[in-house]
Amino acid sequence: MLARSRGARWLPSPRVGTLEEAARFIEDIGFAVLFPADRVEVPSLFEAVADPDAVAWAQGMGVAESMVWTWKDALPAAGYAWSGKLLHRRASLLSPALLASLYQGQGDLDDHRGFELPPDSHRIAEALLHGPLPSAALRELVGDRKRYGLSITELHRNLLVTSAGIVEQRGGWPATLVDLTCRVFDVGGGGDRAEATRRFMATVIEANPAGLAKAFGWPLPVAKAEFTNLAATGEAQVTRAGNHRLVEMS
Repeated sequence: MLARSRGARWLPSPRVGTLEEAARFIEDIGFAVLFPADRVEVPSLFEAVADPDAVAWAQGMGVAESMVWTWKDALPAAGYAWSGKLLHRRASLLSPALLASLYQGQGDLDDHRGFELPPDSHRIAEALLHGPLPSAALRELVGDRKRYGLSITELHRNLLVTSAGIVEQRGGWPATLVDLTCRVFDVGGGGDRAEATRRFMATVIEANPAGLAKAFGWPLPVAKAEFTNLAATGEAQVTRAGNHRLVEMS
């Protein structure tokens, strides 16, 4: 029953076929990884696009893979969805509404200064104060590909930066344009973890604190507290499997 409920929620019919349809899908569902993975129980944009029996990357960059890969930069460029590494530390998309609930800064360009981040993460955020920059330029700023990867991941994990389109390069593939989240989206004020938890539970149908913590990168005690609060107010109930499910209000 859980699989059927998730399928009805995660697998639109007809399948997503345009950027605007992808935007509506993300807005409706709240969040998705780009591609499915083992033990990652959240929706994926690939599954919303591809044929039911398709396996991501089974034959390289196919039509569905190409659409998803293009949209990961086009959606934030149009203001339709935040894009970066978040859900289960994988490439992800968030609706603007969920992003506003999760964003813990005040919505100022220098929000990063209030977060405990690696020095290179702060350097990247400072470089972005004056406008978006290509990922290639930010890698040069850090001076080491591995350190850049770790630093940009921390900025994604704290939702401080987002993909913001692409920029053509003289040779090779286009580079992702990176910008401060608060310049692209309407965020600020400390977020609303209770609302983010409700949205997570509405999408995954049944959830537990560990799943919430892994998905959003929250400390487990924080996730447990949010579940406890929803149960205490009667908004969620415990299932036979020991998970939580939102109570349907009449």
